Amino acid sequence: MARLNTRPVSRHDAVTHGGVPAYGDQTLTPLQQLRRSVMACMLWEDEFYEDGESIADRIARLVAKVTPEEAWIVAIEARTQGNLRHAPLWVAAAMAKHHKGAYVGKTVEAVVQRADELAELLVLIAKLNGVGPDRVKRHLSAQVKRGLARAFQKFDAYQLAKYNRDNAVKLRDVLFLVHAKPQNELQAEAWKKLIDGTLESPDTWEVSLSAGADKKETFTRLLREKKLGYLATLRNLRNMVEAGVDRDLVSKRLMDPAGAARVLPFRFIAAVRHAPSFAKELDWALRRSVLAQYTLPGKTAILVDVSGSMDAPLSRKSDMKRIDAAAALASVAPCEERRVFTFSDRLVEVANWEGLPGVDAIIRSQPHSSTDLAGAVAQINRMGFDRLIVITDEQATFVGNAAYAVHYGGPVPDPVAPKAYCINVASAKNGIGYKKWVHCDGFSESILRWIVEYERG
Repeated sequence: MARLNTRPVSRHDAVTHGGVPAYGDQTLTPLQQLRRSVMACMLWEDEFYEDGESIADRIARLVAKVTPEEAWIVAIEARTQGNLRHAPLWVAAAMAKHHKGAYVGKTVEAVVQRADELAELLVLIAKLNGVGPDRVKRHLSAQVKRGLARAFQKFDAYQLAKYNRDNAVKLRDVLFLVHAKPQNELQAEAWKKLIDGTLESPDTWEVSLSAGADKKETFTRLLREKKLGYLATLRNLRNMVEAGVDRDLVSKRLMDPAGAARVLPFRFIAAVRHAPSFAKELDWALRRSVLAQYTLPGKTAILVDVSGSMDAPLSRKSDMKRIDAAAALASVAPCEERRVFTFSDRLVEVANWEGLPGVDAIIRSQPHSSTDLAGAVAQINRMGFDRLIVITDEQATFVGNAAYAVHYGGPVPDPVAPKAYCINVASAKNGIGYKKWVHCDGFSESILRWIVEYERG
């Protein structure tokens, strides 16, 4: 376990964007700030309160303030548990600039899990150092080269061909820069073909369709040969429906439990909006995304933020919003007995449905306006629960409800429930989720699993 960095954040900065005091009487360490900035970060994507460049700059500064081991822990968690790609690569790039030693190489090797990320990491290192990709060589330490070389060995000819794109940095450029050594003759042959530009085109839906192949035949063949990834299946549901692909074949792929478990919950919401005829299968897959082998005992209140800031999109190219991620998490939380509430400028209890019906009930529960978390928690505190789980972007404001102002004065009150968790689905600098809250960052289903395991010891 990494040693926690105890250097405090300046107190004058400890307020939310809404002006509410952050963390009660506590401040965040650089490690805590780094984790909350990374775990829900779609790198360089603007959020409701903050632009993407500011978030990326803050992550880089914070990496410099923590130890290499701490940065490594955050990067690995973001990549392997949070299922994030770009943010962990940025952490690795910042480590390459600010740190030395074995953890730099270990981080590089671990976060590169797709062949195109080999080149992407070099582009990020160049950006962080203010140079063009063609001048990145002098910013590559021996540890970075070793990490990239080990990462290069993960990929076979198919994976290299699939991601061998004509970008500013090409895979062959990476190979030349890091001097990787092939593990066997087969790998050596693949690398020679990569250098020579003679790798065979990969058998993917993108390659087939761009070559003019029939949509129905292409998707049917790839599904039968088990060559269409689960996420690719979700993204192409509408295409397959329009092309007339056999419904049973598509349904069988969607009902693959191993595939469903590797996809972020909100992906199923996007899929059902594009292909509502598969709502039954997608609802099953959404529930399957959290392996509820264990349930949270007792009475649980789940409180979901549906304020205006939660309508912020997850990315520029996505029609998914933070409220979608929050609602998806709430709809699959494994609870023995639960009640679900939403809050904006008031508290509303919603129908306790699981899966996609629960998502819809949460999103439609009330107008998406201000963020009176103080009032919502105050009401929940009077109801008597064993556990409170709040899912929010933590940018609370106080809307001036007179009754609450008299008793609470605006700040978010401490939870009365013996167990209280604040799941933060945004990357803002400050938030309310400390003091008597157990804080969790990100919108991955792994957070719910972590809560179960946390309570089991």
